Amino acid sequence: MAALYDCSVPAELLTGMRLARGAIGRGELVVIPTDTVYGIAADAFQPAAVERLLAAKGRGRQSPPPVLIPGIPTLDALAETVTDEVRRLTAEFWPGGLTIIVRARPTLEWDLGETRGTVALRMPSDKVALELLAETGPLAVSSANRTGEPAATTALEAEQMLGESVAVYLEGGPVGEAYPGAAERSGSTIVDATALTHPEGKLRIVRHGVIPDAEIVRVVGVERCA
Repeated sequence: MAALYDCSVPAELLTGMRLARGAIGRGELVVIPTDTVYGIAADAFQPAAVERLLAAKGRGRQSPPPVLIPGIPTLDALAETVTDEVRRLTAEFWPGGLTIIVRARPTLEWDLGETRGTVALRMPSDKVALELLAETGPLAVSSANRTGEPAATTALEAEQMLGESVAVYLEGGPVGEAYPGAAERSGSTIVDATALTHPEGKLRIVRHGVIPDAEIVRVVGVERCA
């Protein structure tokens, strides 16, 4: 039976984090809080674990999950190229609610699905998520809900949708409060920065989320946004 741990209780936090690390290592799934919504997480470098994540959500390989990372050094390790514009975006919005699609290093031994050589990366600001990422390394993480259902804002909501497909649920309380006025766009803002490696290439906003479009344009420059 899946276990749910209240991370506001020190003893439960310690136990929950220990069990979550073990579950990730075994290729199992864990639900964690992030600063935007709750996420269902798997070891990004275990293809079977990623397949398990997609199956739990009711998705196929055509919908590869984003990857949460603990910091900028991991961005440099995973991305083939990090442009000046991406550096400015991460300096402004990481940790936080911005997911950036970049070209992945071709030498990476992972299988996230049909990515066409790209990866969507984000550094969250939630303390529980960051602590787990610091110990596990990059995690494939998608919103903790069945496809077509609303994204979970508590671990209990996630458990009601995902049930026994998840080994450990970490409850960190309601999320999304860091982005006032963003109730109707609770997910992260997703931008595709792959074209910025070309002189005439432009950044494209793929999903409108908690970081307003105008803020993205302000940082990157209108001439570099599609």
